[in-house]
Amino acid sequence: MQVSELMSKSVVTLSPADTVSTAAALLSRYGLGCLPVVNDAGKLKGVLTDRDIVLRCVAPGEDPTALKVREVMSRRVASVEPENDLTEAARLMAQHKVRRLPVVSRDKVVGMLSLGDMAKQHRLDAVTSAALSSISANVRPASSAKMDKTGFSANNNLRRCTDHNGKQT
Repeated sequence: MQVSELMSKSVVTLSPADTVSTAAALLSRYGLGCLPVVNDAGKLKGVLTDRDIVLRCVAPGEDPTALKVREVMSRRVASVEPENDLTEAARLMAQHKVRRLPVVSRDKVVGMLSLGDMAKQHRLDAVTSAALSSISANVRPASSAKMDKTGFSANNNLRRCTDHNGKQT
């Protein structure tokens, strides 16, 4: 099966000059976790994820109304073409530890492919299943910390997690 058969064709994009506040509003409005960042010609320049906003804007106390997308976006982006096979897309997702890939044709973003799109097909092959397992294995709740059903510690209201090596974060 090809990427073009599962990709989302309606794509919301950002400009590098947009503010992080504008980006967050778009993520919220459309229920997305990632937006491609394109130049005026539609060429992919990066992606902005909700995680980028948290780690590079909110946590350091930056002003999202003044900070530009270009300052917090991820620049090294894996992408696929519409005619690529889904197995190749899953391999790229696993290799780059991402859940979403921009779909690019003739230097323009034409869609987005998510691991969720692939999982909804219920036709997960071994590569797609491995990608899902690999990406999802990054962080898991710490078994030693007593947490309520939302994942928050009763002691300090902070979520306690362990990384893939078992180290608490």
